[in-house]
Amino acid sequence: MRIRSGLLAAALPLSAVLLASACSSSSSTPAATGASGTASAAAASTVKITAIGAENEYANVISQIGGKYVNVSAIMSNPNTDPHTFEASPAVAREVSAAQLVVQNGVGYDTFMNTIESAAPSSARKVIDVQTLLGLPDSTPNPHLWYKPTTMPAVAKAVATDLGQIDPAQASYFKANAASFVSSLSGWNSAIAAFKSAHPGVTVATTEPVADYMLQAVGADNLTPFTLQADIMNGVDPSPQNTALQNSLFTQHKVKVFVYNQQVTDSLTESFIKLAQQNGIPVVGVYETMPTPGYNYQSWMVAEVNALNKAVTSKVSTVHL
Repeated sequence: MRIRSGLLAAALPLSAVLLASACSSSSSTPAATGASGTASAAAASTVKITAIGAENEYANVISQIGGKYVNVSAIMSNPNTDPHTFEASPAVAREVSAAQLVVQNGVGYDTFMNTIESAAPSSARKVIDVQTLLGLPDSTPNPHLWYKPTTMPAVAKAVATDLGQIDPAQASYFKANAASFVSSLSGWNSAIAAFKSAHPGVTVATTEPVADYMLQAVGADNLTPFTLQADIMNGVDPSPQNTALQNSLFTQHKVKVFVYNQQVTDSLTESFIKLAQQNGIPVVGVYETMPTPGYNYQSWMVAEVNALNKAVTSKVSTVHL
């Protein structure tokens, strides 16, 4: 990912749009008709909760926890585009301002969400900032938290808690779905454990730290300097020394796999891909947003480990899932 302040450009002037939207909503709200508290409570369980995931992997988890009682949408969801060029439109701002539950990544990855939320504050809106949920500092170097195996279980439990507070009548339903979701991650955890056992300390190279948390979990030894990964992530030209070192990983066959950000490539990363292929090193593309259709969060993560395993065991590249 390239974290850049330009993401905020479209979100900053949205306060007027949000205010207009709020005024429009309040003017169209019918006056109280004296309906009983019982009827209101019943309506609370029939009207779906509006929820948003800033990234579609978080939206997918919300959907699995909320089930039939939640309408979920994602702000960033296209795996064929660079998520770092995303700009929040007035339509996105209205959508976020109306949400009852929001899940966002934090660590500087989706700061446009904070801007929108600040422009349309609501004491009723529940916001799960994953960075805060995990107790991570702002200085956390890798923002791709969804590749960390411990992230989504925590997110699922937090989502269930917040949905249960919004709709107490369905709290047990949300809690049960969260437990089922956590259990369903066993396939990914098993794949990680199997890979780590079969290929301890396997050497890899990367372009960005997109899947670094998963690579750490499988016990891989990432030989690419983090300074190079961070430079590419932030849209900065790596130093000539780091570029030369990266090239040597391929020409001297020091790595078994090259893992690159499938959604963000440029002339430099393309040259790394070409050099790896020329030297018989398989490449694996990883994603920042969940590929759709055909995947949920769990199957996506399993597919990423399976692609890594195919590269190591059979020297088969996986450019697209």
